[in-house]
Amino acid sequence: MFNDLSKNLSSVFRKLGGKGILTEADVDDALRAVRTALLQADVALEVVKDFLTKAREHAIGESVLRAIKPDQQVIKIVNDLLIELLGGGVSELNLAASPPVVILMAGLQGSGKTTSSAKLAKFLADKQNKKTLLASLDIYRPAAQEQLRILAEQIGGASLPIIANEKPDAITQRAIDTAKREGFDVLILDSAGRLSIDDELMSELARVKKLAAPTETLLVADSLTGQDAVNTARIFHDKIGITGLVLTRLDGDGRGGAALSMRHITGQPIKFAGVGEKIDALEIFDPARIAGRILDMGDVVALVEKAAATIDAAEAEKMAAAVMKGQFDLEMLKSQLKQMKSMGGLSSILGMLPGMGQMGDMLKGQKIDDKVIDRQIAIINSMTRAERLDADIIKARRKIRIANGAGVDVQAVNVLLKQFYTMQDAMKKLKRMGGAQGMMRAGGLGALFGNQRR
Repeated sequence: MFNDLSKNLSSVFRKLGGKGILTEADVDDALRAVRTALLQADVALEVVKDFLTKAREHAIGESVLRAIKPDQQVIKIVNDLLIELLGGGVSELNLAASPPVVILMAGLQGSGKTTSSAKLAKFLADKQNKKTLLASLDIYRPAAQEQLRILAEQIGGASLPIIANEKPDAITQRAIDTAKREGFDVLILDSAGRLSIDDELMSELARVKKLAAPTETLLVADSLTGQDAVNTARIFHDKIGITGLVLTRLDGDGRGGAALSMRHITGQPIKFAGVGEKIDALEIFDPARIAGRILDMGDVVALVEKAAATIDAAEAEKMAAAVMKGQFDLEMLKSQLKQMKSMGGLSSILGMLPGMGQMGDMLKGQKIDDKVIDRQIAIINSMTRAERLDADIIKARRKIRIANGAGVDVQAVNVLLKQFYTMQDAMKKLKRMGGAQGMMRAGGLGALFGNQRR
């Protein structure tokens, strides 16, 4: 997610790293490069213009302290504006209504609307203990209603029984009556989509919305479609009025322009992001954490949350405490690797660690799968306990022995150690700057764009 944008922005900040103080010319040069990075990331032009105007006002208007590195100052400005652009803060679902609270899911065909409906139902059940009924209004796409029924079974939830040849209005009313009668807290209506926006689609949605009076009307948009998704969001909001957005396949979008544009274009918050194919791969959209990922500041919070879902609370707390103290050794890396298969895989975890954006080129083109994780665990298992606790003692002869024991070449050992040192250095910087909050006060983790140790 946002890999291209992160890489381009980090290049901008590195160029500022050697300067003593910022001049107005330095700011203009940097912002021109930021403009190029945003446009290449497929951010809408009007959004870019507004962003840069505010960025220049902040940069020129602030007194530049010699004690603060210029790259840190600019990162702080860009970070704050990215958070503002993405919505400022988390926007929670509005469930403040008499049950059943109705959520209407809208979007074009192929946007991931049906899967997102099921993911949202699971999220509400797991996170908020809500009893949710799913109902499909899509009578046009073959097997659409059956797909939702199967997904409901997979999450252990409930779906409205299918009645052949029933019209969307009738399905809506029956769903409302069923949800009331059977004591459901939330009713999610999965509306029909089209390949493109047309009057028939909008008229049907308008009728359903009037009948159901939903508390939330969420537009599901595929982030991989870039500016098409932004234009779709604009039209849906103008025509029927949406209260929020769900971005799907955000994990597969290296540019991220759709996410950065939609909040600005529609004025409505992004509430959820689909970050994988698994039925639980739905995250609350947190602007501060997304901005952190864009600026290669990592997302330790998300990492710990994922860890807590797969390991016991005591171990998760121990890991989080060690990370924030800057403590990290190969034993800890091995422990994390063992959890990765159930935490989204290696690439997902690396993307949440501070400073790992620069590893993108190394990982590009590699198939990051369970075999890679297994091989890395084998390398660590081939080490002595002393080597796992102090990687600095691993020199040439030890590397050869470790490689032979793991059945890999020495280069594989070097790659693992380079990844380890990058992660270790980033966590040490977390400690020196007082943890995540301390780094924000210090200027947005600019130090993470410096040279790595290995």
